[in-house]
Amino acid sequence: MHRIQITLTPAEAKRIIAKAIAALPEVRDALAQGAIFLKGGSTASAVAEEFGFPALHLSGRISPRGTLGAAVSPDIPHNGLIRNGSLVSADDDTVTIVRNLGRGDIIITGANAVDSEGNAAMMAGAEGGGNPGAAWGAFSTEGASVIIAAGTEKLIPGSIRDAVSAAGRKGVDVSTGMAVGLLPVFGRLITEREALEILAPVRATVIGAGGITGGEGSSVIVIEGEQFDTRKVFDLVLSIKGTELSGAAESAGECRGPNSRCGLHRSCIYAQGGG
Repeated sequence: MHRIQITLTPAEAKRIIAKAIAALPEVRDALAQGAIFLKGGSTASAVAEEFGFPALHLSGRISPRGTLGAAVSPDIPHNGLIRNGSLVSADDDTVTIVRNLGRGDIIITGANAVDSEGNAAMMAGAEGGGNPGAAWGAFSTEGASVIIAAGTEKLIPGSIRDAVSAAGRKGVDVSTGMAVGLLPVFGRLITEREALEILAPVRATVIGAGGITGGEGSSVIVIEGEQFDTRKVFDLVLSIKGTELSGAAESAGECRGPNSRCGLHRSCIYAQGGG
C-alpha cells in the first residue's frame, strides 16, 4: 500500500471534480446519445471546459463583500445544454429544456451548502430562484440523473434542513449583499474526495481544511492505493496546480449598488448606499 498527501485549493478541487464527472460512463453516454444540462456555476463551468466548450458566465457568488451578483450580464450562457456535440444557452427557456430531459440525460449542478449526511442546497437571491428555480421541480420528476458537484469547502455545521429553515430572501433586515434563500437539491454528490476515487482505484480521506494567503478553503487529503495509482493521482494534481477559477472573464466584476438591478434583490446594504 502506497500513501501520498495532497492539498487542493477550491479552484483546483473544482477542476478535479470536473474531470471525474466527465469520466463517468453515464455522462459519456449522455454526451454521445443524450443531453447534459449545466446549471450555471464555477464547477459546472469547469465541466463545460473539460468537454472542450467555453467557460460559462458566472452570476451569483460569495465574495469578500458578501452574497452578490455579477456586474454585467453578457451574451454568454450561464446555464448550458450540451446536445449533439454543441453547447447552447439554456438561459431563456430553462423550464422547457429541463422538462424535456429524461432517462439517460444528465443534470449537473453545484451547491452552496452540504451537510455531513450528504444533503445539499443552493442559494437563490432572485425571486423563486429565477429561471433555474422555476425548473427545480423537474430536476427530480422527469427521470434525468442529477449530479451535485460541490467541494468539501461547502460543508456546513448542522443540517441542510435547519439551514433551509433559517434562510430566506424575505424577513432579513439587512445583509452584506443580497439576502438569499436555499433550494434543496437531490442527486449524487461528488466532492473532490469522491472525484479522486472515480479517477483512480484509490482511497481518499480528507484530513484537514482551511488555509491562508490564497489557500483559504483548501482540503488536505491522504490518498492510499497501489503505487501506480497514487502516482497517477499525484501527477494529475500537479498538472492542475495553480489553476484559476473557471468562468467567463466577463463574469469577474461583481455588482456594486445602488444600480438598476437592485430591485431584483432584497436587504442588500450596498443597494442602500452602504459599503
